[in-house]
Amino acid sequence: MDQYIAWANIDHYIRRLSSNDLTPDSRNTITKMLIKEEDKLSHDLEQLEFAEHRVAAGRKQVNRVTNLRDGFAFGTRERRQADELLVNIENLQTQLEDACHLLRRRINSHGL
Repeated sequence: MDQYIAWANIDHYIRRLSSNDLTPDSRNTITKMLIKEEDKLSHDLEQLEFAEHRVAAGRKQVNRVTNLRDGFAFGTRERRQADELLVNIENLQTQLEDACHLLRRRINSHGL
């Protein structure tokens, strides 16, 4: 049960971090909460599968936001907002990929 709560929390934090309306302090706090939830989960293949799914979904989101951003003319307010959102999404993606790599290393070092 705790695992499903942690997964739901992770999904919630990812959605929050994907928005462009967070203050730097809020983004920092939510990022810390995301890391804490990821650390709570057991380090097994099921957790790795969950992490890899989130990484794949994140890559799709980076591509969608990049395409959206590319649709706006340079120098416009919309382009600047899309650039800011893309930076946030790419930073989140990096964090998700790092967590997935760490989990994979832990599993590989402990064996099954």
